[in-house]
Amino acid sequence: MRQLSKSKIIAFRQCPKRLWLEIHRPDLREDSSATQAAFQVGYDVGDVARKLYDPLRKGSVIDVASEGFPGAFEHTAQLIADTRSPIFEAGFSIRGALAFADVLLPVTVDGKAAWRMVEVKSSTRIKPYHHDDIAVQAFIARSSGVNLASVSLAHIDSSWTYPGGGVYVGLLAEEDFTDETLACAEEVGQWLDGAQEVAARSAEPDVATGPQCSDPFDCGFCNYCNRNKVWPEYPLSSLPGFRQKRKDLCMEQGIEDLRDVPDDLLTPQQQMVKEHTVTQTVYFDAEGAKAALAPYGFPALFLDFETTSMAVPQWKGTRPYEKIPFQFSLHALTEDGTLQHTAFLDLSGEDPSASFVQALVQACGNTGPVFVFNAGFEKGIITAAAHRFPEFAAALEYLRSRIVDLLPIARSFHYNPSQHGSWSIKAVLPAVCPDLNYGDLDGVQDGGTAMSALREAIHPQTPTERKREIERDLLAYCRLDTFAMVRLWQVFSGRQDWQIQDIQE
Repeated sequence: MRQLSKSKIIAFRQCPKRLWLEIHRPDLREDSSATQAAFQVGYDVGDVARKLYDPLRKGSVIDVASEGFPGAFEHTAQLIADTRSPIFEAGFSIRGALAFADVLLPVTVDGKAAWRMVEVKSSTRIKPYHHDDIAVQAFIARSSGVNLASVSLAHIDSSWTYPGGGVYVGLLAEEDFTDETLACAEEVGQWLDGAQEVAARSAEPDVATGPQCSDPFDCGFCNYCNRNKVWPEYPLSSLPGFRQKRKDLCMEQGIEDLRDVPDDLLTPQQQMVKEHTVTQTVYFDAEGAKAALAPYGFPALFLDFETTSMAVPQWKGTRPYEKIPFQFSLHALTEDGTLQHTAFLDLSGEDPSASFVQALVQACGNTGPVFVFNAGFEKGIITAAAHRFPEFAAALEYLRSRIVDLLPIARSFHYNPSQHGSWSIKAVLPAVCPDLNYGDLDGVQDGGTAMSALREAIHPQTPTERKREIERDLLAYCRLDTFAMVRLWQVFSGRQDWQIQDIQE
């Protein structure tokens, strides 16, 4: 019988095939960059949890990497028997299963020594799979002989504001799971038996791909499981806003390509997408797009932000996962076709918000429309900045009033089958301006990698040359975002004859 970790038991709960592959073919696993980033967030939150639950620094940390599994279990047992101090990463083992608890805190119940177990999550709320997670954890701990007085789950309180000075009291909110974990002990035992049965198989389970591949986690074996799947050229996912019930109805009828979907299941926009996909033609209402842009004069400004969000805030006055702007790119186009560029990027490691706001207000001036792509994002950042910096509130609100969104214009007047139902700027840009492509960039090619790049750049151990490389990549990425909008504006406003060039300084 194998010793299955809690994570493998949860993998079984998601998909038996995933568990089997985790054990027998871990080499096939491909974790996304988002999954890897989530691991790092978990480590950050765990570090703060240790400070919160052990303010006097009297606790012990079990290090399985250096102690090994048998050593970690023995060390845990010794600490439980001999100490009355917090234990972090306490290890428990029973026949067929093992687990490590984030936090064990000593308590006394009816004059007897007991422990309070707390599992720490980096999410801002309790998620459905957390119930399984903590149930397994508590079952293994109790079955190994630990006297658990209570079981709780701690998660991020997104309403909390960091006061600065390394004080994180209030970051975590706890919810009690004691009664629930006791009530489902028998069920957890059945999960362990089921997981052991799958683990012992000589061949992988025959499980078709489906919703479980991304619920509750993105499975790293999806590429393997789909290796022989013949994908339709235009899957149903390329129909914008196509509801799951209608997708299911189509799949029941063997319809996987959007070109085969009956028209009576489609909205007018979806019918347009289907029509131009079937005929492989481009929809472009040039006159409509031109008329939509006609009211806006010059100078025409094109603006894009990059933001970071941290589960554990580093800067005073910010909240967990709050979007903090650290970069903007601004192209300014005059009526004679002259294009100028302004950039802001703060990689100092200090809170970039105040200097960002000051530079933004100065760069945007007082005249001209400010074009963005998907205005909800930029408007939200500007509104939040106005609350944080009331001295700039009037200027920021005026700037917000000048914003013009290019996304509805693209959505209303242009569609190319190559967009596959998406009007994101990364889908629209190569369809309208094939000479521009985010894939040509080095390093940073999307907002997620921009956020990761910032974190690497401001880390104190990042070498100077690497920091300069990240700076170049971030500047190039954000600059392409705004130059892309310039080119889209050029096409949509009917000024293809203009020779607009982005002159690099």
